[in-house]
Amino acid sequence: MTKDNAQPVSSRPTVRPRHETVNTSGTSVTTRLFSLPPLSLYVHVPWCVRKCPYCDFNSHQLSGDIPEQAYLEALQADLEQALPLVWGRQIVSIFIGGGTPSLLSEKTVDAMLGMFRAYLNIWPETEITLEANPGTAEKSRFMGYAASGVTRLSLGIQSFNDQALKALGRIHDAQQARTAIEAGMQAFPHVNLDIMYALPRQTIEQCRADITEATSYGTDHLSLYHLTLEPNTVFAKYPPALPTDESAAAMHELVASTAQRAGFDQYEVSAFARGNNRAIHNVNYWEFGDYLGIGPGAHGKLSFPDKVIRQARLRGPDSWMAACRKLDGTHIANEHRIDANDFPFEFMLNALRLRDGVPASFYFERTGQPFSSIAKTLQRCREKGLMVNDATRFKATDLGWRFLNDLQAEFLP
Repeated sequence: MTKDNAQPVSSRPTVRPRHETVNTSGTSVTTRLFSLPPLSLYVHVPWCVRKCPYCDFNSHQLSGDIPEQAYLEALQADLEQALPLVWGRQIVSIFIGGGTPSLLSEKTVDAMLGMFRAYLNIWPETEITLEANPGTAEKSRFMGYAASGVTRLSLGIQSFNDQALKALGRIHDAQQARTAIEAGMQAFPHVNLDIMYALPRQTIEQCRADITEATSYGTDHLSLYHLTLEPNTVFAKYPPALPTDESAAAMHELVASTAQRAGFDQYEVSAFARGNNRAIHNVNYWEFGDYLGIGPGAHGKLSFPDKVIRQARLRGPDSWMAACRKLDGTHIANEHRIDANDFPFEFMLNALRLRDGVPASFYFERTGQPFSSIAKTLQRCREKGLMVNDATRFKATDLGWRFLNDLQAEFLP
């Protein structure tokens, strides 16, 4: 997922505040938001050529051609039913993820973006990211995406080592990765490379070769991930031989230091940017902004004057398309209001991932909860040396960032 250092200004409808009722534990019971946060759009394309053994995303291996027209019609129906929830709000970023969105034709992506412009408040400079697999990369297709308005390409490179790519179940090889990077940089003003480390049987030198090559192309963004064995994946059921914890820790340090020497700023746990080219879409997630998610399995978070809700669509492409056509809301698999007790953890789970944290004012602005609801926890974290002692900003110390999971867990209900 997601370019500039400065978050774009969104439409922020002003609402009349209401007095808060606070119980004896300090938990806010009733609140109203003074303004609505920035809003992004996430679009899920569920199909891929072959599902990777480490992947736990909602992706479905193709058994034929993508039903592009049926998908577009369902996407339009999904969006139309969501419009009353976001009407008039500016879209600050669009992210087309998957699956493998680069399986879609240029014509389909063009029609998709045209539909979004017809229904939503999208400014010309809005960041629009599309994920691509190097195994499906074509220079002419990239040029077509760019002509339609895609401004940022995110390439799932993972490694430049053919043996590692085979172990990861990727459909591309190292040379295809290099060709895709070259084609992407010719077509788009912004390119991100996804690179993974601590791969099956990976050595320190192989990791060094991958990150050294990744930083050599002149792209303005890197997403650098430690391979994890997620539940309900092939790797979880049949674990590969992975580097030791000590080797993985050394790789983590190597990856970060090499990227920083190459001019990349580590502004988030896994995100590195050159200059001001931070991922606007992902930064909005981490700053607890809103996002409308459409497409099979897509998740969303939407704020209203008196509540914040989360939504999830049906995961199966066929069931989602059939439900969307009914226009009765049955394509929504789950919708719930975020409970006041859950706001501290949900907010800090995102915000503390950012190296510079977030303004303290964001907590009240984006949750509607008073500072009293987290004051004791903040004090405890600061006394432990996990958070910076700054009343104007929520930011992890170096120690807190090193033990981020433990720090975030402090805010659990």
